Formats: sequence, C-alpha cells, structure tokens
Amino acid sequence: MSPGKIASQAGHAYLQSFLSAQQLRPDVAAAYQSDPPGTKVCLHGNLNAIIRAAERALADGIPHYLVVDSGCPDFFDGQPTVTALGIGPATKEQIQHITSRFNLL
Repeated sequence: MSPGKIASQAGHAYLQSFLSAQQLRPDVAAAYQSDPPGTKVCLHGNLNAIIRAAERALADGIPHYLVVDSGCPDFFDGQPTVTALGIGPATKEQIQHITSRFNLL
C-alpha cells in the first residue's frame, strides 16, 4: 500500500475501534478522552497475524475493529481486502500479549 492508503486505513482502524469502545466499554472511551491525545502506535504484520490478533482482542473483550477495504478498482484488484486492525483504547499491559509479535511501521 502507498503511504497515503496506509494512513487512511489506519484512520479507519482508529476511529472505528474508538467508536466500538464507546459502545462496548463507555468507561474506557471516557477515560481515553479525559487524557488527550492518548497514544497511538502503528504496527505491521501479515494477514494471518492480524486475523489472530482480532480474534484474541474479541476473546479478551478489548475494543477493536478489523478494517476490510471495499476493493474499489484502484486498489487490491477490486477485491475486498483486510488492511488494518484497530485495538483499544487500552493500556499497554492490556494488549501487549496481542501486539508484541508485530513490528513498528
């Protein structure tokens, strides 16, 4: 993906994960908002690792959002494609078991 496409997919992941937190864990979302701007970290990994991380976040009750690009003709040969995963808001301690396998982007 181009840097611009990566940035847009990360934006989708962040926003949707936060909105998920507002629904699933309003206390966590409120705490995150009370201490702006909060930390955001961009990591990268392969598709299988991203899917496993999403499954683990779900199992652990951690707010998250798996971004699936709609696959417009200009990207991914027009096929829907998993591009990003937003996790949190959460503390480092709450998600380190999920994110430690990934490298910084």
